[in-house]
Amino acid sequence: MVDSHSGPANPSVLMVAFHFPPQRGSSGIQRTLKFTQHLPSLGWQPLVLSAHRRAYADSSDDQLGDVPADAVVRRAFALDSARHLAVRGRYLRAMALPDRWITWLFGAVPAGLKLIREHRPRVIWSTYPIPTAHLIAYCLQRYTKLPWIADMRDPMTEQNTPANPLVWRAYRWVEKLTVRNCARLVFTTPGARAVYRARYPEIPESRFRLIENGYDEDDFLRATASYKPTAKAPGGPLVLLHSGIIYPLERDPAPMLDALGTLRRQGLISPDSLRVVLRAAVHEDLLNTLIDKYGLRGLVVLEPHIPYRAALAEMLDADGLLVMQASHCNAQIPAKLYEYLRARRPILALTDPAGDTAATLRGAGIDTIARLDNKEDIMEGVMRFITLLRQREAPLPPENASQHYSRRSRSSQLAQLLNEVLEEQARKVQ
Repeated sequence: MVDSHSGPANPSVLMVAFHFPPQRGSSGIQRTLKFTQHLPSLGWQPLVLSAHRRAYADSSDDQLGDVPADAVVRRAFALDSARHLAVRGRYLRAMALPDRWITWLFGAVPAGLKLIREHRPRVIWSTYPIPTAHLIAYCLQRYTKLPWIADMRDPMTEQNTPANPLVWRAYRWVEKLTVRNCARLVFTTPGARAVYRARYPEIPESRFRLIENGYDEDDFLRATASYKPTAKAPGGPLVLLHSGIIYPLERDPAPMLDALGTLRRQGLISPDSLRVVLRAAVHEDLLNTLIDKYGLRGLVVLEPHIPYRAALAEMLDADGLLVMQASHCNAQIPAKLYEYLRARRPILALTDPAGDTAATLRGAGIDTIARLDNKEDIMEGVMRFITLLRQREAPLPPENASQHYSRRSRSSQLAQLLNEVLEEQARKVQ
């Protein structure tokens, strides 16, 4: 990475992103990282404005090498209120509105203005799920009058989400500020775009855009190069893998673990027939409590974080892949799903059949879906999935299905949008 003062031949875009290496444990890292990798070949030079490493509760150097060597990256002052501003584990709510990284605003705005003076970007782009990123972009847009693209990704606010009323009001304030001042709003699912079109009917439809998440083929090729299939004894346990964070609200694991516990007590599954691996789930205290409550020791296993490409290789090696999404998140799709589709392993989805996650899976030929909040439906879905795995009849996405979901394709969409906004800006000044 360099902090060069020389201007690039291509127009540049200032990308305000909290989730960026060396942060670890968030699939959101991949979205900005892959845009940074692919945009130069598509005619745009990214300038990344991120947070200081201290702001991340969990960090790792394993993906720093994926940041292009000639990328301009500035890491502005930022603190985590819950860790750095707390006294005996408690901190003022006002020091964490709209989020725990509001101090990033005070470091990032001057750092962003300096980047703009040095490199003269033509567009500002900011990405959620940290609302402060949009606040930073708003301030920079007000100072410079540069056009601003807000990568909303998922809905910022829904009924009772965030759960705390004060935080909800702060999120909604940032949301309104963003919607009414940016040039384009980008979403990762059709459902999220529809939510905002209905919520803000006064905003022209042309400002609402869709750029979904995806997977990166190069990452899979590197993972495959070092991938050695695990030797599995005939008749050994099937391995069902969930890779990534299990959020207590958005991916409530209790009904699933309750269902597995009942199936075990009924003698329908055991550690000899099934092994459920929860990789890098984060909320281990909650999960351990539930595992003990439902008698799942030996059958459900918590495993720690591993480097990104090792996690991809683990997906390739699993008998089945598990995805979870609550019904109140029907307008969202876990970013991990696109990597699952590229891995071409059988997928068991615990989600609302009416949501965007289920629709994406059905579009790829996957019908092994059960409701996340329904214990009986999960029990039936798990047993059907196991039977299909044993019979080697579990549905797989077509080989070409994942091509549509590539990160390069998504980056091309973003480059086209940047060109569109730049042309629109040029017409305004004529």
